[in-house]
Amino acid sequence: MLQSKLTAHVALCLTALLAVMATPTAPAQNAEGQGALSPANLAKPRPKAPFDLTGTWQHELRGPQSWKFVPPTFELTPEAQVHYDAGQKALAENKLYRDDIGQCWPAGMPLIMTRVHPFVLLQQPTVIYYISGFINSVRIIYLDGREHSEPDIIVPSWNGESIGRWEGDTLVVDTKYFPGHHHWLDQGGASIPASDALHIVERIRLIENGETLEVAYTLTDPKSFKGDWKMTKRFNRLHDIDIAEVECNPDLNENLPATSSDSLIR
Repeated sequence: MLQSKLTAHVALCLTALLAVMATPTAPAQNAEGQGALSPANLAKPRPKAPFDLTGTWQHELRGPQSWKFVPPTFELTPEAQVHYDAGQKALAENKLYRDDIGQCWPAGMPLIMTRVHPFVLLQQPTVIYYISGFINSVRIIYLDGREHSEPDIIVPSWNGESIGRWEGDTLVVDTKYFPGHHHWLDQGGASIPASDALHIVERIRLIENGETLEVAYTLTDPKSFKGDWKMTKRFNRLHDIDIAEVECNPDLNENLPATSSDSLIR
């Protein structure tokens, strides 16, 4: 009797889990209930955007620390400190600590922005689509006036839900709703987790005759660190590069310590 009850309970849990996994992220619609690419939404009168980001871009990667989103000094919460200390110990032993990207988990925001791969931006009046050359990660930045989704409706994702608005010649992007697991603010370095409370604000300007994106980041995550983390990154326009389909298959990463060590796999 107990075994049959347990079996039924497990089946019920699996059914619920599969239902959640099959449920797509449901971002809030605009005030008229229209999708970003609805012809009516695209045709709605709105001020002309100060600039068009459509093109291929890549992080400038100037200096060994330029791709990172962890400042030189910081104060962590006790929960995050545990991971940081374990990561530092692994580094001292020439090991990796929980290399989830090597396991094909998404890099997630903000780390996806500074991978050593180009990315494409496709801008419409109502939305900007970001497609990365690194495992084809996708970001969607809504520009049609919608608000963030209600927390009990949205399905958290590694790149979060991004809502953009224009402030003069600056695009301000507010991103939140992250999953809170297998998501890090560094890779192979500081080992600081990004929790489900991570909140990112980007202030984006197009400079140098349209050839450079300057993005000022402000990160807050009260479950992982104290205060605001601020940094500015630059991305250069590429004229002779296209991105391609790129899949991440764990069997191709078998040479990485993180994919073969039981102690490092979650």
